[in-house]
Amino acid sequence: MIVIPAIDLKDGKCVRLLQGKKEHSTTYSDDPVSVARRWVSMGAKLIHIVDLDGAFTGNQKNRDTVKAIREAVDVDLELGGGIRDMDGVREWISLGINRVILGTVAAKHPEIVKEAARRYPGQILVGIDAKDGKVAIKGWEELTELDALEFARQMVSYGIAGIIYTDISRDGMLTGPNLEATKRMVEAVDIPVIASGGISSIDDIKRLKEIPGLWGAITGKALYTGKIDLVEAIRVASE
Repeated sequence: MIVIPAIDLKDGKCVRLLQGKKEHSTTYSDDPVSVARRWVSMGAKLIHIVDLDGAFTGNQKNRDTVKAIREAVDVDLELGGGIRDMDGVREWISLGINRVILGTVAAKHPEIVKEAARRYPGQILVGIDAKDGKVAIKGWEELTELDALEFARQMVSYGIAGIIYTDISRDGMLTGPNLEATKRMVEAVDIPVIASGGISSIDDIKRLKEIPGLWGAITGKALYTGKIDLVEAIRVASE
């Protein structure tokens, strides 16, 4: 299992939200590029970036910041947030983003996921944000009636490269990940699953590692608050 540090961007700054609510935002750095460099210096092989402005509005407002991060580090970057058409997918991949994450568009226009996965094999992930087993969209502001596991299986059939699974009731709360729901997601599909949401300690990393087949785990707030040391987390996950 790999540990993936997160950089969430809002107005060009590195922030974290509480349960995805934009009104509960904490700014941790005015220089996301230096944050990315720090994570790489501590051993990160992949960085997870979210354009929160894009997630809420559908319009990317952090393009220059993402480009600066891409130019500053030599590890893989995955990016999500407001990418809702093929033009958006094409643009980010042309800018050097290694893995594009589709969320809201996957629920509303799944045919775009199918086309993107066909055109860019190995580079399209789907972010499944769930609460009580149902898929949430539009920056988690809208809860659908889609069953998260059934939706995941549908996306797998389209040829996506992986799933990022977030329990939004846990995200930013530092209460620990939803191990049971994560395990069910891993067992439901035969492609890599990355867990996200609520990871707050090295013990959480250890517990996630016990889920057979879990590919990776994203952590954000715990890194910024010092509850998790990235070097230690990477070592524990790789043992």
